[in-house]
Amino acid sequence: ADALLLARFVQQQREAGRLAAIFTAEPSDTQRLEDELKFFAPELKGAVFPDWETLPYDSFSPHQDLISERLATLWELLQAKKSKSIDVVLMPASTALVRLAPPSFLAGTTFNFKQKQRLDEASLRSQLTLAGYTNVSQVVQPGEYAVRGGLIDLFPMGSAVPYRVDLFGDEVDSIRVFDPDSQRSLYPVPEVRLLPGREFPMDEAARKAFRNRWREKMDGDPSKSRLYRDIGEGIASGGIEYYLPIFFEQTATVFDYLGAEAGLALHGEVDEAIQRFWTDTKERHRFLQHDPERPLLAPGEIFLTAEDFFG
Repeated sequence: ADALLLARFVQQQREAGRLAAIFTAEPSDTQRLEDELKFFAPELKGAVFPDWETLPYDSFSPHQDLISERLATLWELLQAKKSKSIDVVLMPASTALVRLAPPSFLAGTTFNFKQKQRLDEASLRSQLTLAGYTNVSQVVQPGEYAVRGGLIDLFPMGSAVPYRVDLFGDEVDSIRVFDPDSQRSLYPVPEVRLLPGREFPMDEAARKAFRNRWREKMDGDPSKSRLYRDIGEGIASGGIEYYLPIFFEQTATVFDYLGAEAGLALHGEVDEAIQRFWTDTKERHRFLQHDPERPLLAPGEIFLTAEDFFG
């Protein structure tokens, strides 16, 4: 019954030309509702903004597939007003509390190229590296690329499949989807969209700004922090996502991507879920504060409060 009611709500928003967003108190309801909305309203185009599926201040990073899906959803939200490519986005309320990169970062680091377009291999490799892609011998997951002569294999973030780009001189001769398991080419496509490889920049200027802000915000000797040292060497350490606010002068929230006109629906006891998340987060912060190797940002610098969310 809840899915039927929400399907009608999304249809009403769509008819009014508005995007709909559904925040769930229980993370498990997000996937269920996505499936059931398709049953009641097959014409609706929906997306899920997934959680990192790590605990606050964890020392390991989210799975690359999750980062890929998050970036794809944020890009769809930015394009929603222009292309109407999405009608509804669903997410757990706790996921919506995480501060995000500003929309200008995503817009400025996303690029496309097409078949028969002039494309310099060295420039593409440089652009992929700056975007946070990893150079590997064989591409198997999002955020990777490999170069073999005139062939460039790459797995764009936000894409369900990898692509094989065949260059003829400095021109794109063909672009084909390939199977990452068998590495066999499958079928041609006209163009490829490349989202950034991470939710934060890793170019030299961004890393320098990160280190400057770290010294402003964190107490103690920064050289004793593994994260600080690794960023200086261009290494994205495990758990770096929880330091995303230090990469930017100003962060954004999911509401900056949804826009002021979006229709919002709260599913379940969202207020209680947010308060519970905040309590758990502050307890983890207190527990981990004694570790001199891992200075922690205050919870309020990384997450929205309940007041911020409902305000």
